[in-house]
Amino acid sequence: MVRCDFNVPLFKGGLILDDFRIKASIPTIEYLIREKAKIILISHLEVNETPESLKSLSKKLEELLRRKVKFLPDCIGKKIQKEIEKLKEGEIVLLENLRFYKEEKENDEDFAKKLSQLAEIFVNEAFSCSHREHASIVGIPKFLPSAAGLALAKEIKILSQILENPKRPFVAIVGGIKAETKLKAILNLLQKVDHLLFGSKIGEAILIGKKIILGREIEVKELVEKIDLTNPKVHLPIDGEISLKDLGGESEEYFRSGAIGTLKKDEDIYDIGPETIKIFKEIIKGAKTILWSGPLGMYEDKRFENGTKEILDAIVRNYSAFKIAGGGDTISSINKFGLLDKFDHISTGGGAMLEFLSGKKLPGIEALK
Repeated sequence: MVRCDFNVPLFKGGLILDDFRIKASIPTIEYLIREKAKIILISHLEVNETPESLKSLSKKLEELLRRKVKFLPDCIGKKIQKEIEKLKEGEIVLLENLRFYKEEKENDEDFAKKLSQLAEIFVNEAFSCSHREHASIVGIPKFLPSAAGLALAKEIKILSQILENPKRPFVAIVGGIKAETKLKAILNLLQKVDHLLFGSKIGEAILIGKKIILGREIEVKELVEKIDLTNPKVHLPIDGEISLKDLGGESEEYFRSGAIGTLKKDEDIYDIGPETIKIFKEIIKGAKTILWSGPLGMYEDKRFENGTKEILDAIVRNYSAFKIAGGGDTISSINKFGLLDKFDHISTGGGAMLEFLSGKKLPGIEALK
């Protein structure tokens, strides 16, 4: 049983926008085929935090593996058990989305046991989910002999080297929209890096929490209060690309660059501005290790892609630095500009990578021990 992370961005109709995470699991699956294993693939998939069927992904797996991948419409139960018993050596089944069961996120031991009864050996190939205490990540290893997948083992090796002995200056760039999950890791990461550059909604959350942007509230007040703005390592946006809160209708015509303090009640920041880009690029130019997690703005909209594009350009032009990036949106933005091969390591995990590099022990990795 291989726990993969097939939580990939999808278009309507199940068309895959970015298959990087699926490709990351292929070497482990191919190894198991060569070793004549009967292979059960499990994963989750969510679109806007709503579980979606994994059925559409079986075709992509067949294309990458050049062999049949049978999809089963559930992940536990007698019918699934019977289908798995029919498996021959080298054959592969993909089970339905684990998160159709609330017990997965609740780390329900009985659910983990039911999953474990389908197999004899468990392989974790989902580094990007290993910071979560979910049944398929930390529960199954209680019942089965367990191992790290090839990609997960590589992640640990490379990230451990950076954690223990990074070349300095060590510069981290943190963007994206998941303020709460990232801020927890950032507080630890601040102790490891020489410079921490904030963009997008993470930077905005800190500016709101510190009353630099007025008239707004955030849910992560307590975490923001722990960040000291006088710390010379901390670099926040000073200007941004601004439009109305609702990006439809009249906001299509409304667009301006402005200082952070000029933000009005009906406006929002969608990208870092030109002055912030200049400051960030200068810091990146002198780095020897660069860690990037999260786009700097709404890169998928052409009007707000410039911050991400310019910072990405600065990263890849620093030829002497060891460059790592990770997370779904980060990978999508790098792919958009065709620069994936310019990084020394691309991590499948954004949150997991940040937590690992901040020195935290990941439950999924600890469970394998």
